Amino acid sequence: MGFYNDFVIPHLIDIVMRAGTVKSERPAVVESAHGKVLEIGIGSGFNLPYYGPNVEQVLAIEPSEILRNKALARAKKLGVQLSIAGFDAMNMDIEDNSVDTVVVTWVLCSIAQPEKAISEMLRVLKPEGRLLFIEHGLAHSSGVARWQNRLNRPWRCCAGGCNMNRRPDKLLEEGGFAFEKLEKGFADGPKLLSYEYKGIARPNQ
Repeated sequence: MGFYNDFVIPHLIDIVMRAGTVKSERPAVVESAHGKVLEIGIGSGFNLPYYGPNVEQVLAIEPSEILRNKALARAKKLGVQLSIAGFDAMNMDIEDNSVDTVVVTWVLCSIAQPEKAISEMLRVLKPEGRLLFIEHGLAHSSGVARWQNRLNRPWRCCAGGCNMNRRPDKLLEEGGFAFEKLEKGFADGPKLLSYEYKGIARPNQ
């Protein structure tokens, strides 16, 4: 699975993240980012065009070298100041309370230990900072959720560690965040993968 995960999955992610539905939802989440931004799992940089003039710098965490290189090339073309800050969201070499905005889009599903990653996000975010997110996860519909639970293991094995049955809202709340805004519901696409959680969260002080 090493070759598949290291070389095939990054290209598949790049293709999937180009989808029209995914693309159309990015601006509403990303455009309100400001100051020093940390994007978790930047992929090939599809959020970069939507960062506005209030963004001073973008730091990125991305484990795939293939996708990091694509993101850096896209940032250069767009004139965005992008720095790769590390490869592991669960152990980030970033100072405490140093980031104004954390951006997470369709990433928590595939982090091996999301609780550790969320703890790191909370650590590096300023007390007045914000977490902007959009994730897919466990559906409210019991019928869909039942199939998500049944199929999650084989899906995770072939989809680069992606889990279809996580609860991003619960993970963030238990990780020390409070929601300023939270929307849940089905987007376009396969029901098993299109139940979305999106909004804004702040450190729960």
